[in-house]
Order: sequence, then C-alpha cells, then structure tokens
Amino acid sequence: MLPKLFRRFLRFCNFRKTAELTNEQTEVVEGIRNLVGYPIKNPSIYFKALTHRSTLEIHPEISKSNERLEFLGDSILGFIVGKYLFENFPNENEGYLTKYRSNLVNKIALYQAAQKMGLKKYLQYNKKYIKDYSDGLKTILADSVEALIAAIYFDAGMNIVENFVHKWIIRPHFQEEDHFVDSNYKGQLLEYSHSMKYPQPIYEVVKEEGPPHEKYYYIKVTAGSELSGEGKGKSKKIAEQSAAHDALNKSKRIDR
Repeated sequence: MLPKLFRRFLRFCNFRKTAELTNEQTEVVEGIRNLVGYPIKNPSIYFKALTHRSTLEIHPEISKSNERLEFLGDSILGFIVGKYLFENFPNENEGYLTKYRSNLVNKIALYQAAQKMGLKKYLQYNKKYIKDYSDGLKTILADSVEALIAAIYFDAGMNIVENFVHKWIIRPHFQEEDHFVDSNYKGQLLEYSHSMKYPQPIYEVVKEEGPPHEKYYYIKVTAGSELSGEGKGKSKKIAEQSAAHDALNKSKRIDR
C-alpha cells in the first residue's frame, strides 16, 4: 500500500507546470519544498524521483521510476562532495580524499540522510519488494536521495542542489564528532614523536574563518623544531587530525 500522501498524489503523475494545484497536491509539494529549501517549479520530477520501480508492478498507470534520476544524482553527488573535500583538505592526497568521499556517498550515509529528512513518508514503493529484497527499505531510501539530487538539479540548478547536499549530507557528518577521521593520525604522530625522542606534539589554532555556522579552523602542529604540519577543517578535531596527517606525510611515516 502506498503512503497516504502519495495515494492522494497519483493523479498528479502527469502534472504540467501551468496546472493549478489542489490543496492535497499543495500539501505534498510543500513538504518536498521544505526539504529542498527552494520554491518548486516542476513538482512532477520530484514525484518521479521518489517513485521506486517496484511501484510500477502495482500501478501500471505510472510509466517511469526514479532509476535514471538516481544514475545522474550519483554523479552530481560525487562531484559536490569531491569539490568540498578538495577545497577543505588542501594538504591531503588523492587516496585520502577518495576514501572520505566514499564515507559520505555510500548507502549507509545516504540512508542516514534520508532518515533525517523523513523521506519515507514521501516515498512510493511496493511493500512486497521489501520482503523479497535483502537490503529492503534502507537501499530504496538511499537510492531515492540520489534521485532527489538529480531532480533538484533539473528544477533549480547546481547552486541549489549544492546547498541541499551541504545541508543534509556533508554538514551533519562534520558536526558529529570526527566521523570522517577513522584513522587516528594524532595517535600515530604522538607515537612517532616518542620513538624519535621528539617533544610531544603541540596543536595551535592559527586562525578561524567564517560565520559561527560555517566556521573553518586552521591548526598547526609542531613537535619541537623537528616536525610540523598544517590542517584545516570544519571542527578543531578534524583540523587537528588533518594537521597530524600532514606532519606524518612530510616525515614519510604515515600508516595507511
């Protein structure tokens, strides 16, 4: 059975931009608009983005699912996250950036984003499919996030979709302690300093940039005059790990 809002919305599949919305249709569009954070011009593309292919088996009047949008959304998401990491981790190499991009765009991360959005109530799918498919609803929700990203791109453009990705996918990960930094570079640097009989590493905030909700920290780490590194991040923890990684990289002692 379809979610309540979409049962009301089925008649809206072939919506035209010039059509006048009913109150029920407006309710659905308003919910999606709140997620996107931008006035919606073409509601039908969002409906398609949230229609899983299993729906077509029970509703033949719906001709297309979200698979093509999911394909494009995957590429757009990868670009936006890659750009963010490239700009905010200037001292990291390609392998490091690739690893952390994967952390942000994998199915677990996208499912978590869908949960935060409350996307399930807007999703259209066949519940029988969930029982027959091992990954079930989590995978469907994760894929729908990618499709939604493509829909926003077509409806509102790259600037708006970039804001959406930052709000729902990138920013939450940087706000949850050091979710990204699963390699303890600070610990590695401390051990290396002790083994070389260097002084204990000292971390110093060099400067802070940006408003409170978008602040960047620049940190320098030194171990006497023998070792130093610099890092930048959206939290002090991330900036410190980045600085430690830079120092280890310079010393050729990084543990990958």
